[in-house]
Amino acid sequence: MTRAFNGTRRACLSLLATAALVSPLAAHAQLQEITYLLPAPGTLPAFGPWMLAQAKGYYEQEGLKVNFVTARGGVDVAKQIGAGNAVIGGAIGDTPIIARAQGIPVKAVAVLGAGSLTQLVSHKDEKIESPRELKGKTVTVLAYTDTTYYALLGMLSKVGLTKNDVNIQAAGPAGVWQQFAAKRASAMAGVPDWTVSAMEAGAQVDILPADIYFKSMAQAILASDETIAKNPQLIQKLVRATLKGMKDIMADPKAATAAYVAHVPVHKGKEASIQKAFELFNKYVYAAQKVPGTMDEARLAELQKFYVTNGVVPKETPVKELYTNQFVTAK
Repeated sequence: MTRAFNGTRRACLSLLATAALVSPLAAHAQLQEITYLLPAPGTLPAFGPWMLAQAKGYYEQEGLKVNFVTARGGVDVAKQIGAGNAVIGGAIGDTPIIARAQGIPVKAVAVLGAGSLTQLVSHKDEKIESPRELKGKTVTVLAYTDTTYYALLGMLSKVGLTKNDVNIQAAGPAGVWQQFAAKRASAMAGVPDWTVSAMEAGAQVDILPADIYFKSMAQAILASDETIAKNPQLIQKLVRATLKGMKDIMADPKAATAAYVAHVPVHKGKEASIQKAFELFNKYVYAAQKVPGTMDEARLAELQKFYVTNGVVPKETPVKELYTNQFVTAK
């Protein structure tokens, strides 16, 4: 009988040991896998909210395993989502204006900040206090189809200048700040990541928020009309988790930097740079949003008018088709 008991006991212990090994895997298997498209590499500090949401388990808390995949810019993200190749993606808040004009059925479901992602960054010794002073000077942008370019055109338009009054150079993701830092350009239409890179390369800079002249947009989360209609719970989870990442950066950039660098080890040793970038995002992009994630409809409508006037898109789309705030105002 003792032998039988010991045999039973061993069997039970074996089962418990197996269960201990399997249970984490089983729990992991219960997570719903999601492909999240980003318009550029996820290692860029601009994607801090997304990486923090992943690092801190915010997506897992929503029952999701998020796999980030890099697309070829925001419009490509919109096309892939519209085609059903992914349920969610990142772009800029104005991307739906361009996408809808091409018949791509996507909306912005959250905007990460009330400010513009783009700032006009100039050399201190150039003493550029207004876009008006860019006349005849060289300014770098990422590309002629990028939001930084459109934001620059918008700023110029507010002071009576056009692209013909300025030497605008499309310099690519590294050249945009490298050429500026090397003083081959008087200014750049840049984002906080590039500003920090230029400063570390020795540039003494002045930062002029685009918002003062032209209210372009912050980063946004995009989803298709079909997913919004058929699976709003999934979009809600993704939005809620990502916004938590943004709130962490806003609440404590230093702590957020430590968690971010631990998760994105390519930045190890560059903590000071990452923290500075997060502080610039807080100051110029994330701040002043009454409800985190909310799209400003009037701002979006004004932006669309500019895009139509400048031939970026052929005609206006009803503004309500470009966004929804249902996922940022829901509890």
